[in-house]
Amino acid sequence: MRHHAAVLGHPVAHSLSPVLHRAAYAELGLTDWTYELHDVDEPELEAFVRSRDGSWAGLSLTMPLKQRAMALSDHVESLAKVVGVVNTLLFQPGGLLIGANTDVHGLVQALREATPQAPGADARRGVIIGAGATAAAALAALGELGIHAPVVLMRSVGRAGVVMRAAGRMGVTPSYVTLGTDQARAELLGADVVISTLPHGAADPLVGLLDGVALEADQVLLDVVYEGWPTAIASAWRSAGGSISPGYLMLLHQAAEQVRLMTGCPGPVEAMRAALLQALTD
Repeated sequence: MRHHAAVLGHPVAHSLSPVLHRAAYAELGLTDWTYELHDVDEPELEAFVRSRDGSWAGLSLTMPLKQRAMALSDHVESLAKVVGVVNTLLFQPGGLLIGANTDVHGLVQALREATPQAPGADARRGVIIGAGATAAAALAALGELGIHAPVVLMRSVGRAGVVMRAAGRMGVTPSYVTLGTDQARAELLGADVVISTLPHGAADPLVGLLDGVALEADQVLLDVVYEGWPTAIASAWRSAGGSISPGYLMLLHQAAEQVRLMTGCPGPVEAMRAALLQALTD
């Protein structure tokens, strides 16, 4: 019997998920597995999901489908529930649909891989740049690393509803600081761990804050952007002496977790990494 999985989103043509999942299937010898790419917008999601047959194992979801996928799920795993975001749908026997989140796993593993000593026990100052769905995942990731009272930097408190609601469900107590203020600069430069969740180019105005600054090597910036690497803020952070974690590491590790959830086999991270790096350089 053949098994099917796919990535859905709108737009989705740029997605590297097929590269990652197909590399995993090849490494695992899963010759009867296929991974597809489908451009699906929110109004079309339910019809697409309901029309899958028993050969389908799961779906990877990109924007703008992550909130809608939660509403379609028959059961939402606890982590996805508190984050408020489903990026993985798993088809179960009997037609049961499970919603899961692998973004948090991706963030945690990316930070652990990129730092000589994983942040956690000695890292108490965490900063998240942005206040959307990815920021909610970052909040959970920092909590897993032992940082339960991070600072969220955003353009406007009025835009922080998603991350505020997620914080309430998690029982964590972040502080909220408006970008462009002296306090925002102080929080950014004093952080042990920074996660930028802004889209490509949106963090560029922050580069000037790093002029003439000397960071410690164990101050880590993870920028979730994985195309056009290094980003301007990552380059500036590294030039100031800090360590950086590229967004493609998050992409890699969250996909490896999806492979595990869909196939039951541990995601072959190194084979997936090689395929991803090749795709990024093509």
